[in-house]
Amino acid sequence: MLKTLRKILLMDRHTCPWWLAYTWDHRLRTLFQDPEDIVSPWVKEGDRVLDVGCGMGFFSIAMAGYVGGTGTVYALDIQQPMLDILMKRARLRGVESRIRPVLSDSRDLPVPVGLDFALAFWMLHEVDGQAGLLKGISSVLKPGGSFLLVEPRVHVTKKAFEKELELCRTAGFTPAGTPEVALSRAVLFSR
Repeated sequence: MLKTLRKILLMDRHTCPWWLAYTWDHRLRTLFQDPEDIVSPWVKEGDRVLDVGCGMGFFSIAMAGYVGGTGTVYALDIQQPMLDILMKRARLRGVESRIRPVLSDSRDLPVPVGLDFALAFWMLHEVDGQAGLLKGISSVLKPGGSFLLVEPRVHVTKKAFEKELELCRTAGFTPAGTPEVALSRAVLFSR
């Protein structure tokens, strides 16, 4: 707990400050990255899904719409202010009962096993110990579950992304497609 609090207060060198998320997490972003279009092929009614590095909920709230009243979105972040804003936004959209905020910087993800889908959008490059996080994601997905990794082209070079893809394979993921996501490098994996 103290380690998590220290990380939140001191902000490690890879973590974007929570307040900076306001620069890209707003409605204008949907003009080039519509969260519903991005997640709709892989999230359906009744699914249990994970949004790793959920931030203020840009994708969590969209996924909550697709999982419906019988599904659950586990929204994981290392910063409590992000989760607070996410839940405020979820209440305004009427989907707060479908979202479980999870504060954690552990590689042992504190979410149930057997999830249908996981998303890591524009965040893996910020993580120290990427291999551990990817193994954690793999361990909570059910066999045949899907994992969508999306990284920003401006921060992640092709070479760096290739290294991330190799870590994904090592963690037990199999590439299953390369969806088009604006300003991004993206790969869909199956477990």
